[in-house]
This record gives sequence, C-alpha cells and structure tokens, in this order.
Amino acid sequence: MNWLNSEAFTLFGQHIRWSDMSGNVIGLIALALGWRRSIWTWPAQLLSGAILLAAFATAHLSGSAGKQLVVILVALFGWWQWNRGKGQAQDGSVAVRFATWRERGVLAAVAAVGTLAVAGLFTAFPTLSWDPWPDAYIFVGTIVAMYAQARGMVEFWFAWLLVDAVGVPLNFANGFAFSGFVYVIYGALVLWGMRDWWLRSRAATAPAPALEGAHA
Repeated sequence: MNWLNSEAFTLFGQHIRWSDMSGNVIGLIALALGWRRSIWTWPAQLLSGAILLAAFATAHLSGSAGKQLVVILVALFGWWQWNRGKGQAQDGSVAVRFATWRERGVLAAVAAVGTLAVAGLFTAFPTLSWDPWPDAYIFVGTIVAMYAQARGMVEFWFAWLLVDAVGVPLNFANGFAFSGFVYVIYGALVLWGMRDWWLRSRAATAPAPALEGAHA
C-alpha cells in the first residue's frame, strides 16, 4: 500500500500523489454516475472514500479522513436507499425531488450545529486536525450532502458546492494538489448535475395535461 502515498508526477510545480489522484478520479466517476442517477454511484463512492481515507490519514487531516469514513458509511446507506426507491421514476431510475422547507431547515441546522461541535472537538484536541474549522466544515458538510443525495434531494448539489468552496484551498494548502485541480471538474459536473436533477424534479411535480375533449 506504500505506493499509494508515493509521488506519481509533478503538475504546475505541485507534487501529485497516487492516492490523491486515483481516489479523486474514481470520485469523479462516482459524481458522474450520480448525475445519471445510476445505482453504481455508491460502490464508486465507497472505493474512492477508502483510497482517500488512507491518503488523508497519513497527512494528519482528521476531518478529511473522517469525511471519507462518512463517505463509506453513507455510500452503504445510499446504496440501500436507492435500491429501495428504484423504479419510482417513469424511466425506471431513481426518482429525485426538492426537499421540503422543513427538511431544508433540518439540514441547515445539522450543518451549523455539527460544524460547531466538531470544530470544538478538533480545537480541544489539536492532534486531530491542523485546520480545525475548515476540516470540521468539510466533515459535517459531506454528511449533509451525501444524506441529501441518498434521499434523492436536489439540494445535495448545492451542499456539495458549499463543501468544495472550502475543500479546494484546504487541499492545496496541505499538499493534495490533485484534489484541488480536480475540483474544477467537480464544479462543472455539480452544476451540470444540479441542472439535470432540477429539471427532472420540476417535470415530476408538473400537473398532467388535461385530455382533449374531456368534459366536466
């Protein structure tokens, strides 16, 4: 397993690690599969999480490493959830929807309170993380985003954008340059996937057209 943490090549003066590169490439595949609403997004996310867990653990980034543990656990939950919900959409794929305002409030509250709690833990025990606040934000934000994805909520794309906004500079600052570079592609896929899920959810809730010639 030592080769995973070794240097693969140098890009724009940044050292690219095999673990960083392979984990994020598989993560890109998982995100693309999620956009397509394919059940295979979950095993891909599980594999990506396992590789990046090993990478971040060696860098003492406990929040980012913990995030990958969450990715693995939620991938298992999402796989089960999507298997249960498969066939709800007319084309036989997983149905997607907008969250209710109550659900949005719960997700936002969990994100805020969870970030404060985890950041407090990281601050109290500095050996857990070198960047407690952004690390905590990424850790909790990932939980929220993946839970929303598992429930088929369009809002999960917005949550990923908010996580990425902090994750990119944090990865560059801690030597995971490939993660920073690849998040540019992540951003494009997230925007594309967000548009697709948005349109599908609107189409699913649109009222059916009245039949011609129908009488009251």
